Amino acid sequence: MSTVSAGPSLAQAFVAAAEAIGRVSGGESLNTALADLKRRASAETVAAAAQDLCYNALRGYGVVDVALERLLQRPLTDSPVRGLLLTALAELAARPKSAHAVVHQAVEAAALLGYSRAKGLVNAVMRNFQRRMPELLPEIEATESGRYRHPQWWIDALRLAYPHEWESVLLESNRHPPMVLRVNRRRLSAKAYLEKLHRAEIPARGLGQDAVLLEKPCRVERLPGFAAGEVSVQDAGAQRAGPLLDVRDGMRVLDACAAPGGKTGHLLELAECELLAVDADGVRAQRIAENLSRLKLSAKIVVGDCRRPEVFWGRRPFDRILLDAPCSGSGVVRRHPDIKWLRRKSDAPEFGRVQAELLEALWQVLAPDGKLLYATCSVFPEENGAQVDNFLLRHPEAEVLPLPGFADNDRRVPRPLEGQILPSAHSDGFFYALLRKTTA
Repeated sequence: MSTVSAGPSLAQAFVAAAEAIGRVSGGESLNTALADLKRRASAETVAAAAQDLCYNALRGYGVVDVALERLLQRPLTDSPVRGLLLTALAELAARPKSAHAVVHQAVEAAALLGYSRAKGLVNAVMRNFQRRMPELLPEIEATESGRYRHPQWWIDALRLAYPHEWESVLLESNRHPPMVLRVNRRRLSAKAYLEKLHRAEIPARGLGQDAVLLEKPCRVERLPGFAAGEVSVQDAGAQRAGPLLDVRDGMRVLDACAAPGGKTGHLLELAECELLAVDADGVRAQRIAENLSRLKLSAKIVVGDCRRPEVFWGRRPFDRILLDAPCSGSGVVRRHPDIKWLRRKSDAPEFGRVQAELLEALWQVLAPDGKLLYATCSVFPEENGAQVDNFLLRHPEAEVLPLPGFADNDRRVPRPLEGQILPSAHSDGFFYALLRKTTA
């Protein structure tokens, strides 16, 4: 449910959100659109309100977009106006008792967007939706896509992969994500940090090892010791990577596809190792440096394609490699709801090709008896277990190692759940497979 309050800034927030949603409709990620919005926003409160509106609208996949199409006489060609209507319809559905204010502010936003001629259209669509909501929403939500707020192909894929868990995966993917912290064990224990949170009147509980779950999300500025590097924000599932890789002091370690550097920092907190972090995106690679600077840790950071290790490996094999492979992001969709709007079923082969190329290239620079942790934030088996199975067929020298605490140690567990973390109340969806090179 949206938390935006009606007021003088709601129309401005609608404008900013409409532009961001319009860009998502054009294929951009919400992160990119919001980063640009925050740079240009006249006030921090407007940017924050616009972000809430965007999340509310994008989480409504299969409902607000279908409602809009039914309310329009012909398709809209102006992306900002369509973005405004998607945002305003979602807000009206979330706050029907504030209908007058929401409709009025949406009409005002059309003028602020520079589409004064669209004010009549926005007013008509909003009031039509207000009248028809009691019948229209139940009708849309009677469909699977409307009920689960995901594309139908996505629902079908999950049902096939997880006959017993598919519905809970979809429901969890629509909930607000938990805020989990990783305590920097170089500075203090999770128990000691929980005491700090208690003194700061921030309710929380430990999740094991270095993970702490906040009862309610809060701004990082409120977290004791955040600026000093005592703690980082990192999902509990993502925190499994560092310990699984079994990094020890003195090892040479590669963090491949490392940005924004959450796992990089964790590895350095766990061991005094020689770490190289590589990412193809120069802007995102800068965030690795920023995160390590806050943690007062250091690593060599290289901007480059991990499929071309000859550029960065220096002919020195790595004892450990973390491959956080590019993927559909289907396990983290509650944090990035634009993924539901941007992904297509036809994307799978391209992701699979890149993942296979990365595995092949990085396996060549892994030392004998070294370990490679293949990781994704996906719940689709073709990116996970199937990718690893295909790799093992090509590489008889590769051995899959058991993952402590995972379902793959239970022979009764079906294949798709081996190494798979499904979205839950305290974790996003991730997949891990630990491979050891048995010969040179």
